[in-house]
Amino acid sequence: MYFTDRGIEELEKRRGEEDVTLAFVAERLREFVDLNPEFETPIERFATWLARLDDEDD
Repeated sequence: MYFTDRGIEELEKRRGEEDVTLAFVAERLREFVDLNPEFETPIERFATWLARLDDEDD
């Protein structure tokens, strides 16, 4: 198990039953980057990866 899996597991445990929109998630990601600018690049890469999941070229 990767260290980051702990956070993912906590997220799933605490909020796994909630329905949220991608607009909500995008706003939380913006808020996170505003508070933690050193994570701008990984968050940008993650958001781009999510946005392009259905692209056949990848």
